[in-house]
Amino acid sequence: MTGFADSDLSEDAFLGGALKLLQPRRGYRAGVDPLLLAAAVPATRGQSVLELGCGAGAAILSLGSRVPGLSLTGVEVQDPYADLARRNAARNGLEIEVHTADLAALPRPLKARSFDHVIANPPYFRAGAHLPADDAGRAMALGDTAPLPLWIEVAARRLKPRGYLHLINRTDRLPEMLAVGTAHLGSIEALPLSARLGRAPELVILRMRKDGRAPFRLHAPVILHDGDRHVQDGADDYRPEIAAVLREGAALLWPSQPFT
Repeated sequence: MTGFADSDLSEDAFLGGALKLLQPRRGYRAGVDPLLLAAAVPATRGQSVLELGCGAGAAILSLGSRVPGLSLTGVEVQDPYADLARRNAARNGLEIEVHTADLAALPRPLKARSFDHVIANPPYFRAGAHLPADDAGRAMALGDTAPLPLWIEVAARRLKPRGYLHLINRTDRLPEMLAVGTAHLGSIEALPLSARLGRAPELVILRMRKDGRAPFRLHAPVILHDGDRHVQDGADDYRPEIAAVLREGAALLWPSQPFT
């Protein structure tokens, strides 16, 4: 895949304008999902974060913008998107190390390192289980190029002892994620995301901890929008706590029970 020409890119504002990202006009474009993922990570200054499949950097740069002083590293298989992540970091005054690599063949220097946090927004669909996209980058982002279990296995190997993995995916893939997660990690928590009150959650954020021993916890869904139905196109009906995450860089709070 060739790189993006400047005319093929748009500059889009996130976190109320605190983060500005170049994204392809046609191809994979970040929505709210990577922002919610980043907001769920309890990273603190001085810690290290690795994102698997970082794309143009929406999730990891959102986290770096919200929490100063993090050491940021990304892995992205598509070189044009990896280059965008580097450019976006520089445009926002952030430092990031981005490796262009496949999950199944990480560079040796990266395989020798471990991280306090690993985050990932793996493709939501199994290969062939979604409508075909007319853009190669978007097609790769939507459908598996690496099986979902591999994302969790690679993340587990790159975590420091007691480090955290956070990932977001569709709820219908929860059994698959839990099966591999329990084989490699512990203290697993699931935070479902529902568009509106009374609707079944379509997405879930999973939190897992290396060497964690706490029992599995399924939390009540986080409701994203006010009201029981969509009323008007363009209306911003996010609930106040979600608007704070998306517009002000607030954290997405989990229950306060401490980890063990």
